Amino acid sequence: MASELPERLALIRRRIDACAHGAGRAPEEVELIAVSKTHPAALLREAIAAGVESFGENRVQEAEAKIMELGREGVRWHLIGHLQANKARRAVQLFDVIHSLDSDALARRLDRLCAEEERALLPVLIQVDLAGEETKTGASVDALPELVAVVNAAQHLRLAGLMTLPPFFEEAEQARPFFRRLRELRDELAAGGAFGGSARGELSMGMSHDFEVAIEEGATMVRVGTAIFGERGAAQS
Repeated sequence: MASELPERLALIRRRIDACAHGAGRAPEEVELIAVSKTHPAALLREAIAAGVESFGENRVQEAEAKIMELGREGVRWHLIGHLQANKARRAVQLFDVIHSLDSDALARRLDRLCAEEERALLPVLIQVDLAGEETKTGASVDALPELVAVVNAAQHLRLAGLMTLPPFFEEAEQARPFFRRLRELRDELAAGGAFGGSARGELSMGMSHDFEVAIEEGATMVRVGTAIFGERGAAQS
């Protein structure tokens, strides 16, 4: 029920705070991205009133309608789902951050479209495939250095960090090796200045069922949907 949303959100924030403190981190290091895919704009409006500042959407077309209705003031829109090449231009126009960059070709396309749309800078995260699941996308670890080089050579893209989507485990602890590996990859890239100067690079990892484990392993962005908005049928966040 919509009336439960503020209470759910407050609970998630308390869990984030407690987990961050337990890991010796400041809660402010962790950005909560409310995964709003499949939920109506009216529910997102309630979330904004309750203090949500970042939304994560999977599909460009669905997000477009919500962004047009709700606007951008005080809100950041993150594309967290796979980006098809034919939707790239609209994504450049709509989203503040793209988490799902997964190929050299898409990086070059986004850079070109930014130039055409007169967008000076687009922050992107590279989605890394750490499990090799056929149903999920992402750059392989072997392909990561070349993709990082392509992004850093682009005129309009800024490499903001890495993202991963591990297999779903009933026991959240089983996701820990995937989160740890992404942190190790981020640290290696940061040591080489991949994120610009001394920037550490974001880690977008962890969802409703495992975000606490992700925070323990260094997540700086957690993507939480069901625990905030409630169940929504077959889709999972």
